[in-house]
Amino acid sequence: MILCITHSRDFYNIDIFFEYLESKNIPYFRLNSDKINNHQKISISENGFELTDEFGNILKSEDIKAVWHRKSWQIDIPEELDETYRRIFFKEYSTLRNNFFTALENVPWINPFEYENKIDGNKMLQLNIAQKHGLTIPKTIFSNDPDRITAFFHTYCNGKMVAKLHGVLSKSMGGEDLLSTNMIDEDSLENISDIEYCPMIFQPYIEKEYELRVVYLDGEFFTGKINNSENTDWRIAQGNYFWSEYHLPENIKESLTAMMKEMKLFIGAIDIIKGKDGNYYFLEVNPQGEWGMLQKDLNFPIAQRIADNLIKRMKTHE
Repeated sequence: MILCITHSRDFYNIDIFFEYLESKNIPYFRLNSDKINNHQKISISENGFELTDEFGNILKSEDIKAVWHRKSWQIDIPEELDETYRRIFFKEYSTLRNNFFTALENVPWINPFEYENKIDGNKMLQLNIAQKHGLTIPKTIFSNDPDRITAFFHTYCNGKMVAKLHGVLSKSMGGEDLLSTNMIDEDSLENISDIEYCPMIFQPYIEKEYELRVVYLDGEFFTGKINNSENTDWRIAQGNYFWSEYHLPENIKESLTAMMKEMKLFIGAIDIIKGKDGNYYFLEVNPQGEWGMLQKDLNFPIAQRIADNLIKRMKTHE
């Protein structure tokens, strides 16, 4: 059985994945990460675990032969819980979920839980590894110091700087409820003192030809180009924007492959800007990043390739 860890509002990508597994007669189990709470019964011991999900389906550790870590969302906290217990509830269920995940570390994962957490939680490490393997990166500072940020702006940004959170508030195909990348100019720089309440990543604004979303999958590349040069983030693009297939230069693919291998990731959604200066700027890799729009609009068989990879590794692991 292949375990798919996702969330209760996930659709499309995961539906294609399950349909493909059914065509191959491979059993699967959908586990909604946000519902690993009082809606599910979980027992973990030295011999493994047993879980009964919110629909009454039973999962035992010995039945799982591979894991697709599609997305982990924040655990839902019951509204009726007193405020005093909400933090305890969240902490203990988060610990339980982590113990549950690590109990499966000996079967094949996409992506391995340990390495995904390390890379997803450290954008500065990503930039360092990308640069090490020959990729061009923007000048970057991650800071809560208004003086250092102001100096960075005047030294590197030529009057336009982008600011973004280390993470986002939500992840979706359409960018709903997404806290987007923000533009900072001389006028808005006057309010930078508020940064002490929320450190952010700052980079010079890159004059772009277009943006690319690159899905790397164990040596394969599925790349979409969005005809958007005006917005700071393709996820909030407004107007008549669309995706088209794009072929990366071989040297960029070689560098990305080396980067992903060092990160020990099988899959990642990579954001790249093609600058008007001709350079390809690596921005970040999101191990759980969105790619459904590429499968939907460009007919890329990404869900099928993920399943194929897990089936192959599952059989090799037996």
